[in-house]
Amino acid sequence: MSDARGRTRVMLVDDHAIVREGYRSLLQKQDRLEVVAEAGNGAEAYRIYKDAKPDLVIMDISMPGIGGVEAIRRIRQWDHSARVLVFTMHQSAAYAIQAIKAGARGYVTKSSPPDTLLRAIAEVMAGRIALSPDIDHELAVNRLTDEPSAVETLTPREFEILRMLLAEKSVDEIAATLHISVKTAANTRYLIRAKLGVASDIELVRLALRQRIIAAEDIVG
Repeated sequence: MSDARGRTRVMLVDDHAIVREGYRSLLQKQDRLEVVAEAGNGAEAYRIYKDAKPDLVIMDISMPGIGGVEAIRRIRQWDHSARVLVFTMHQSAAYAIQAIKAGARGYVTKSSPPDTLLRAIAEVMAGRIALSPDIDHELAVNRLTDEPSAVETLTPREFEILRMLLAEKSVDEIAATLHISVKTAANTRYLIRAKLGVASDIELVRLALRQRIIAAEDIVG
């Protein structure tokens, strides 16, 4: 799909306005791309998507409140044909696997050259999965490790709750953000621990560090 002039209509989702401005400038220079909507968080992205109905969503993963994985899941639930390309700082197989499971059609890191993003857009719009080379490598390494990947046992919703737990959100905060009951949030926390084979939050953090779901600097202090 495209507009009457044959251009792909794009929505940008990133909580940093200056970042959106940077890649809006890049995309607007392309003859066949037009930025038609922007959002600063996952909840806003879901709401705006339903009004703007863009051809492609370029979305960050880590945002305040609802993160990218949950936003992708919601958008794809509302529109099964939605095309979402993740554009993120996370060079992690864990995030890439969960984004694809949630319905993303591509995953590009922000450390990639601009041409990589542009090629990924073309690939996704052609109906193919697009991965930046560094993520392709991470996924290959992930398949060779002995420890079962934590993310492969979790649903996208469970991964979103795991992400919030690792960000030190309380069960009450998680319930309020995701519009679920406190009991459901608590039960999901228990289920996540059971699936990952950990008995405490400390073990959960250690596993997340090993599997690069979080970095050491994220928990300093």
